[in-house]
Amino acid sequence: MKVPLLDLKSQYEQIQHEVEPELLRIARSQMCILGKDVELLEQNLAKYLNVKHTIAVSSGSDALLVALMTLNITPDDEVIMPTFSFFATAGSVARLFAKPVFVDSDPVTFNIDPKQIEQKITEKTKAIMPVHLFGQSAAMDEIMQIAKKYNIPVIEDAAQALGTQYKDGKFVGTIGDIGCFSFYPSKNLGAFGDGGLVATNDDLLAEKIKFMRNHGMNPKYYHKFIGGNFRLDAIQSVVLAVKLNYLESWHEGRRKNAEFYYQYFNDAFIQNPELKELIILPKAIYKNTGVRNHHIYNQFTIKSKKRDALKDFLAKNEIGCDIYYPVPFHKQECFKYLQNNDADFPVANILVDEVLSLPVYPELTEEQISFVVTKIVEFYS
Repeated sequence: MKVPLLDLKSQYEQIQHEVEPELLRIARSQMCILGKDVELLEQNLAKYLNVKHTIAVSSGSDALLVALMTLNITPDDEVIMPTFSFFATAGSVARLFAKPVFVDSDPVTFNIDPKQIEQKITEKTKAIMPVHLFGQSAAMDEIMQIAKKYNIPVIEDAAQALGTQYKDGKFVGTIGDIGCFSFYPSKNLGAFGDGGLVATNDDLLAEKIKFMRNHGMNPKYYHKFIGGNFRLDAIQSVVLAVKLNYLESWHEGRRKNAEFYYQYFNDAFIQNPELKELIILPKAIYKNTGVRNHHIYNQFTIKSKKRDALKDFLAKNEIGCDIYYPVPFHKQECFKYLQNNDADFPVANILVDEVLSLPVYPELTEEQISFVVTKIVEFYS
């Protein structure tokens, strides 16, 4: 049985009849950049997230970059973030010649450990950037308390978490000053290429972000500040508009598949208790808060002993899986100049050796999930 890590073709088959006429309409209109379709998408996403403003941009990476630029992050400023995340989190800060300051991970959620943030704050700290990794919220109460205490803006990297709700029901990306999302094709809401979104409840920040995404122009050809080309094209907007109507059902499908994993793994643990020490399942820490989207499972990421050998074994059995992420920021060669102490990041150093993400997309069948678990148990037998 073949089990791909992601099957976008199966997803497309559901929506093909809706998407293709929209693509043809854009092609015939030749209204390709921004425009009414992008504005409509922004309005619908603002309604979905229950936030005042959403601004569509060219990618999730550019969403982070434009957020930092809007907050006037400049060289020698410092931005606090987790060391365990996708590279764009740190890369966006470094591109502005500011200093990314790394914090170790929480051992349960793999998100930034809020207990270690405050000790990293200096007079140069100009933002805190938590990441809602794999579709589960970071500990925003603790993070916002620290930010308020020191009057530091919070930029939420919610690239993997569009639709995730915190324990109080608020959508991640709307809790801090600015939230950043990605529409990369593999995301729960993915475009047919790159795309991103910035969200905020601050009117002044929203206005500046809108101008910032178009080279800072206001009015045309007049520039009070330097922005960039961060515009979303209309083709991506109509694809996302169609997919948005399916997003909640897709979230539900991912949660259902996660429950199948828990069921089949727990059954295996009963048969062989030693497996519980070899395979650590992800934990949805806000599951019992009554919040629907407590976890949207952008990834179903286990911790596993002999991870690399397990990955090779699954590949030989035509089961897709991947390592998100194999190298933490503090060990990346490009950040060697920061001279971080490896001993300061014990949790992240374990994660990069043990994490393995398994297929969890909504179109996955229970039979496929059972096969994946069976093969993993077989590997350790």
